[in-house]
Formats: sequence, C-alpha cells, structure tokens
Amino acid sequence: MTKRILIVDDEPNIVVSLEFLMKREGYEVAVAGDGEAALRAVEERMPDLVLLDIMLPKKNGFEVCQTLRANPQWQSMKIVMLTAKGRDTEVAKGTALGADAYMTKPFSTKDLIAQVRQLLGLS
Repeated sequence: MTKRILIVDDEPNIVVSLEFLMKREGYEVAVAGDGEAALRAVEERMPDLVLLDIMLPKKNGFEVCQTLRANPQWQSMKIVMLTAKGRDTEVAKGTALGADAYMTKPFSTKDLIAQVRQLLGLS
C-alpha cells in the first residue's frame, strides 16, 4: 500500500521540492499552505506522515502538532517538524508536543528521505 505524506509549508519553493522528492520516492503526496488547511487535509486524507513547518499562517506548526496529538485517531501518524528555527528550545518544544523528528532547514534531502523511511518503517 502506498504511504501518504502531507507537506505543510507556506514557502512555494520548499513545497515544490519536497513534493517532487516525496513523489519520486513513491509516496502519495498532499499539500497544505497553512495550519488550518493542514488540519482539514489530515481529516480528509489521513496521511501516514506529516512534514510540518513551524512558521505558518493561521495556526503555527506547534499548534497543529498539539491538535494532531490530542486526537486518538491520529496517534499513529508520524510528524516531522521542518524549520529554520533550530534552537534547543524549539526542538524541545516540538518533541514535547509529540513530534517524532525535527529537522532544521536547510536540510539534506538524503537525510530527510532516510528519516521518512525510518518513521514509516521502510528503512
């Protein structure tokens, strides 16, 4: 079965490259440009993994992560936070809210693919 990935980012260039990368790896990809759209997309598509930016319009990535983790239906969904904010406090907050992994931009596409595969149990 094809794994589904939701990309949540408001930077079009990042979305395009992540979408290309994930589709090339054989994943089914959906995109959301803000936190509220991300939550709607999760309800509609039930992705296996969410690539979640922190700095988003409407609801930030921390709020989205917290909302996802508060819903028992979404407990098995993997969350990778992608952000330019790599300070220890942000990493700690993301992890405390339930993120499975945290990657700082700019990141290596090879590392991201490895992380996604590992979280989806495909490595």
